[in-house]
Amino acid sequence: MSSSRLINEIFLFTLANIAAFLVCKWTLERYAEKTSRSPPPFLKEYLSKKKIKLNKYEETIASEVADPLTLNISWNDIGGLDTIMASLQEIIVLPLCRPDIFNGKSKLLLPPKGILLYGKPGCGKTLVAKAIAKESSCFFINLRISTIMEKWYGESQKLVNAVFTLATKLQPCIIFIDEIDSFLRERATNDHESTAMMKAQFMSLWDGLESETSSKLIIIGATNRPQDIDSAIRRRMPLMFHVDLPDASQREAILRILLRNEPVDPQLNFTSLSLFQTNRAAKSKRFVG
Repeated sequence: MSSSRLINEIFLFTLANIAAFLVCKWTLERYAEKTSRSPPPFLKEYLSKKKIKLNKYEETIASEVADPLTLNISWNDIGGLDTIMASLQEIIVLPLCRPDIFNGKSKLLLPPKGILLYGKPGCGKTLVAKAIAKESSCFFINLRISTIMEKWYGESQKLVNAVFTLATKLQPCIIFIDEIDSFLRERATNDHESTAMMKAQFMSLWDGLESETSSKLIIIGATNRPQDIDSAIRRRMPLMFHVDLPDASQREAILRILLRNEPVDPQLNFTSLSLFQTNRAAKSKRFVG
């Protein structure tokens, strides 16, 4: 084989590989654009007005942002949790709504960076988190674990970082993690490397050297298994509320809220009905136990 023919074959082989690489790259980019998530319209308008630019990772997290003005929940829609709501109103909502009163006074008056709502399933933990965002007019990031889990090495860590950078740009902002024990459970030696790195980075960004004490960023976690949460995470949540099963008076308040816009018999006795439901729940609990 002559040297010129060999050079031509090498050149054609190289050219074919470059063409194949470019085709694969174009296909992957088109697929990424097709499957990528974008911020909702209201957030795009807010970002353009504030001249805030997001990277592709922040745009993925931004798809989980809810508009506080459109949340159809408030304190008046939650029954039986008056004590918890009063505490949250004083500790979180008021400092966020009136920073001119609380800022510069004392660090003890600033809202905590972490709140844990724990208790039985279906007792209103998610409703309380949404009501906080509604009452304080904060952006609400409903963080799903599937949003930050990626198959490519290192991508999950970048998405975790994007959670905090986006929340900082949108502050005041609430990051809500439902079933937080499934994500930030107690660390063990048999944890997968990527999961362990993601947990470590989450805690480092949450309360690390780069975090600002004056930032209006609150993480709210909800769980019915608080014992499974990592102890380092629990220490970052100084405010914990036990949302337990309602008693008779709380059930009555819930029934009145649920039926306030429904046609009901004027002679309906809410007290007797709530007492009946409470006794029935207690009997079923003893039966299950």
